[in-house]
Order: sequence, then structure tokens, then C-alpha cells
Amino acid sequence: MQAFQEEDYTKRLDLGLWRKLLRVAKPFHPHLLGVVVLMAISAMIDVALPMMNAFAIDHFIAERTTEGLPLFIAEYIGLAAGQMAVVFGFIYLAGRVETGVCYLIRKLGFRKLQELPFAYYDRMPVGYLMSRLTNDTQRLGDTIGWSLVDLCWGAVFLVACAVQMLALNWQLALVVLLVIPPLAALSWKFQKEILSSYRAVRKRNSQITAGFNEGINGAKTTKTLVREQLNIEEFDEVAQGMRSASVRAATLSALFLPIVVSLGSLATGYVLWQGGNAVLAERIVAGTGMTIGVLQVFINYTVQFFQPVRDIARIFAELQSSQAAAERVMSLLETEPDIVDTPEVEAAFGDNFHPRRENWPALKGEIEFRDVSFRYKDGEQVLSHFNLHVDAGQTIALVGETGSGKSTIVNLVCRFYEPTQGQVLIDGVDYRERSQLWLESNLGYVLQSPHLFSGTIAENIRYGRPDAPEEEVRRAARMVGAEPFILAMKDGYDAQVGEGGSRLSTGQKQLVSFARAILTNPAIFVLDEATSSVDTETEQLIQTAIQKTLAGRTSFIIAHRLSTIRSADRILVIHDGRIVEDGTHRQLIAKQGVYYKLYTNQFQDEQGREILGER
Repeated sequence: MQAFQEEDYTKRLDLGLWRKLLRVAKPFHPHLLGVVVLMAISAMIDVALPMMNAFAIDHFIAERTTEGLPLFIAEYIGLAAGQMAVVFGFIYLAGRVETGVCYLIRKLGFRKLQELPFAYYDRMPVGYLMSRLTNDTQRLGDTIGWSLVDLCWGAVFLVACAVQMLALNWQLALVVLLVIPPLAALSWKFQKEILSSYRAVRKRNSQITAGFNEGINGAKTTKTLVREQLNIEEFDEVAQGMRSASVRAATLSALFLPIVVSLGSLATGYVLWQGGNAVLAERIVAGTGMTIGVLQVFINYTVQFFQPVRDIARIFAELQSSQAAAERVMSLLETEPDIVDTPEVEAAFGDNFHPRRENWPALKGEIEFRDVSFRYKDGEQVLSHFNLHVDAGQTIALVGETGSGKSTIVNLVCRFYEPTQGQVLIDGVDYRERSQLWLESNLGYVLQSPHLFSGTIAENIRYGRPDAPEEEVRRAARMVGAEPFILAMKDGYDAQVGEGGSRLSTGQKQLVSFARAILTNPAIFVLDEATSSVDTETEQLIQTAIQKTLAGRTSFIIAHRLSTIRSADRILVIHDGRIVEDGTHRQLIAKQGVYYKLYTNQFQDEQGREILGER
């Protein structure tokens, strides 16, 4: 379960990363600007209200008069109403930003997943991708929508409050402001540790998501191999790791905030002591009259001054956590596909989302491997100076032991991977001079373990051609022999297949996937051990369908059961990335070489199983 190792992120708070995210949120910049303006107004009102209270104490209470009271009440109500409107406005806009950023990132992430080639999914577990596009994305939406907004309010309030305190009594104000440097030093000290802890939390969370995904998808295998206890132990190790990282992160944050509060309380106590003495002694402090109202507003400011400091400390910790999520999301959004069309090809034939089909040449199906070498990333050489020429319309069967290179050859034909050296030519042209979508639109691929999507049988058959008429859907099903079992179901073509096709047998799923491939009318057909997981009766249906549909198409068949490829135009025996035998079934049997041994051994095994079955 833990074979995949996710990349580690070790940078400190990266403002460049957040600028990238803000560029992603560009459609919501007007909303963000509106939030910033409203939060600045809210901060200014928060600074003004204590001054109103000070005026009320010194004028109305101390002087025992009601002169100007109606105007004062009107102004106070106006400020309070303005504050209500501002709060409503920034909550509304911040909510729009949060949901909008989540929407944009998920949309871009899903688009990126459509762009990335087959090779990416070969090495990236589903659980990690799911975690990035769900948990991490939600966290980023919350951070941009709310945390950065709170940061803006705190910054404006701190500046306005500091200016007002300096105007009231600059000596006492300096004492309060002197608390800022040690707070900055503490923030710097805690930064690295908090960020490291939250990164560990996010990484472990992805591993847990991947564990859930594998555990659910592989539940039947787990039961049949009696691995429940081992799986629990493996999962518990990951969960304990996340628990430890989470406790450490929470401990650091818990230490950070009380330190901030303690420093603020010391400053407030000093102000109360010095200001109180000045009021009681009825004397002048630094040339400024210290009235009860002024002392009240100064204490109010001092207490409130450290509220945004505490908020900024909290936001700072949240930014540490969110940066881990931001790094992971941006690493997905910025992933460059291993296989890309050149600008010249895109200009001529379009890209995956804007195809210029009118410029696409017809694909006949002649395929040539010209001095092709290939190695997987961080892997051994699979093919070396490999050469093969396939005429248009030929059916090629590939046989050989596991790891011999059969699937690699087919993957190169389909351009799931590209040669590390040499060329693959289709109709005499290097396929890198054509668009990926052009080739993919001419491919029909049937896997050993077919995947069906939630929906009806008809929807799955027309998955590659959503606009296909019903009659064509039915014709494709009839061609592969799938219609009898479809019509036998209660809802026929409208029957639900369940998640991943769970309501159908393996053979039925294979027939539906075969009909789905045929409906697109591909020029190149690939059958990757398509009959190895079905019963004999279904295999006969598929064999009949193969003979009908492969005529006139260039086809590659990777076969486990050699009895299914006897009618192939050419059979290639692959060993260590080389063709060791090439010919028809009859020719290779007559040669009595490697193919002859494989075929006779398998034939004897099948006969033995039949005899044991009869007994």
C-alpha cells in the first residue's frame, strides 16, 4: 500500500507560490478587492468607535451635560449601521471567493488530468489525486477567502490603532509597540517547525486517502487472501503517523498563541498602571491631558491592538498549513505532460480541446517502428533498436513471457509513451508530426479488465460517441454478441451497470467495452488480453466479433490464450524486447521453435484441465 513515495516539500513560506494561486483566482480579483476595501473600512470603524466612547465619557458623563447628545447618538447609530453593512458585504464577497476558488482549482485540476498522458496515471495513485482535488483544494479556498481577508483587516487595524495611540500618548504607545519585535522573532522561530508539521499532516492525509481507496477497490482480494489483519496494521502505522504529526502541529500552535497573549497582557498592564497613576494624580503626562476618557480609549486600543496580533499569529499558522496544500495542488496544476504536441502540430491540427478536424488526414493504418529504443523513467531498457513494419489492415498477434515488451510495443503504437530513440511512423509519417487527438480518435482499445462508468449500458457503449444514434448503439452490441444478454435484463439498454460495472459479470463488461470500441469505428484496434478473463462461451462470442470487426483494420492482439490468435495474419514472438519469431500460426508450428513449444505446452495444459474437470 505504501510503495508510492510522494515528493517532499521543504520551502519556508513562499510568497511566490501564493502569487501563483492569486493568479489562478484572477476571475475573482474584483471580489477580493471589494473584500479588502470593506475590511479596511471595518478596521477604521473599529478604531473610531472607542474614540466615540471616550468623547461620551469626558463630555456627557464627566461634565454632566446632554448638550449635543442627539447628534452624538445619530453619529453612533450611523457608525454601527455602517459596520453592519460592511460586515454583511465582506462575508458575502469572501464566501463568493472561497467557493469560486475551489470551483476554479477543481476545474483546472480536472482539465489537467484530461491533458496528462497514460504514463502519468501509471505512476500516480488515485488516492493522492483525489486528496489534492478535494481536501487540499477546500483548504486553499478557505485560506484565500477568509485567512487573507482577516490578515488585511488586522494590518489596517494595527496601523490605524498605532497612529491613534501615538497621537494620544507617544510614550505609552511606544511601550505597546515595543512588543512587536519579540513577536516577530517568535514568529520566525516557530515558522519552520509549524510548516514542517503541517506538511507531514497533509502528506499522511494523502496516504490515508490512498489507503481507503485501495482498501475499498481491493476489498474482494483482501477477503480472498485473508489480509484483513495485515491491512489494519499497515493502515494503523500511517494513521499513527498522521496523529503524531497533527499533535505536534497543534502543540506548536498552542504554544505560539499563549505567548502572544502574555506579551499583550504585560503591555496592557503597564498602560493601566502608568495611565491610572496619571489620572489619579491629575497631572499632565508628556504634555497630553490624561482624562478618564483618554485612559479608557487607550486601554481599549491596547487590548484590541493585540487581538489582530493574535489573529495574525493564527493566520500565520494557518498559512503554514495551507502552504503544504498549496504546494501539492500547484504541483498538479503545473505538471507538464510527458507527451505534448509541438506548436506547429497544434497550429495545423488543433489540440485536445480545440481540434481542427478538417485538417486531419485519413488514417489508413500502416505502422512502422524504425530503430526504436525505449526505457521507462527510472527503469531498465525495454526495447533496443527495434524494427517492425505492419501493413495497413494486418492483424498482428504478440506473444511472449511476462515482461518481454509486448505491452510496451502496443503502448508505443498508441502513443501512450514515445520512443526515447527512433521513430514510430503511421502511414509513412512520424506520428509526432500529427496531433495526439488525431491518433486517439482512430484507436479502439479493449483492456483485459474493462472499466465501465456509472450509468446505463447504452451510455457506456456510446461513451466515445455521445451523439451516436440508438440504432448504431444496438448494431455495435449485435456485432459483438452482447445484445442477447442486454435484452434479457429488465431495462435492456437502459439497465444501470453500477459503479465500475459491478452489476455485470466480467464477460458482460468485456462485451460492452468491445461494443464501445467498435462504435467509434477505429482504424487501429488493440486487444490487450481481452479474452483472458472471460469464460469459454464469452470468448467464442468475442472471437466471432473479432473476425467481423477487425477486417480491414490494423490490429494488435496481446494474447494469453494462444488458441485465440490462430487466424492472425502475423504472430510475433517477443523475447527481451526483440522479435525472435515472425509468421502465421501454420508457419510457426511447422518451424517447431519457441511458438511451437508455447502452443503445445498450453494445449496440453488445457486438455489436462478439461480431463480433470470431466472427472
